Amino acid sequence: MTITLNHTIVPTHDKKAAAEFFAKIFGLKVEKPINHFAVVHVNDTLTLDFADSEDFESHHYAFHVNEAEFENIFARIKEAGLEYSSDPMHHNKGQLNYRNGGRGFYFYDLDGHNLELLTRP
Repeated sequence: MTITLNHTIVPTHDKKAAAEFFAKIFGLKVEKPINHFAVVHVNDTLTLDFADSEDFESHHYAFHVNEAEFENIFARIKEAGLEYSSDPMHHNKGQLNYRNGGRGFYFYDLDGHNLELLTRP
């Protein structure tokens, strides 16, 4: 059986700003709203549906990308002046990790969600 994640809801304080931030950093675009969600297609099968919420806990979202995508996203992170770290607790600021022979890093979005980028799972 193949199970594919279709969508997930990302709680935010400002869904439009959060969707635009995510789309800009990842080189994607914000789609037409669906119901009360600001929607970003991550790939052919997955959307992130950003929703306004007053109270929520920070979530962790990890994205496996190829080397070219990594380079492009990392360039946008640096261009935006965003802080990044090699570890999920953000102790090693300004560093990448090299797990499993790949590269990776973590950064926070506008709402404090911990986003991870990695080239090797």
